[in-house]
Amino acid sequence: MQSSHYRGEGFSLIELLLVVTLIGIIASIITARVSLNADNARVKSCFHNRSELNSSVERWYIEKNGWPASDLSDIGADTDYYPSGIPVCPVSGTPYTLNATTHRIDGHSTTAVPGDH
Repeated sequence: MQSSHYRGEGFSLIELLLVVTLIGIIASIITARVSLNADNARVKSCFHNRSELNSSVERWYIEKNGWPASDLSDIGADTDYYPSGIPVCPVSGTPYTLNATTHRIDGHSTTAVPGDH
């Protein structure tokens, strides 16, 4: 006489739901960390671009005895400075501009770079 009880060798629905939920939680944590790291990388890249541009502005002043245009078109047109063109801020997506008073590049952030202590 055979028993009419079926005893499967698979996972129960609750076990599968638990695994899918745990994978979702882990994925959301990883995604948040990657997004935060990408934002920090953009800010650091902007800070680096501004430093490089400020050095180029100072070099321009020494070599040409005057400040470049506020939109940096002078420096961008001179292939000795930026052959591929002036970089754009990776945070805001806007071109960098030269402050006419300070003769420094204004960026989206004037604070310290995250992660630097």
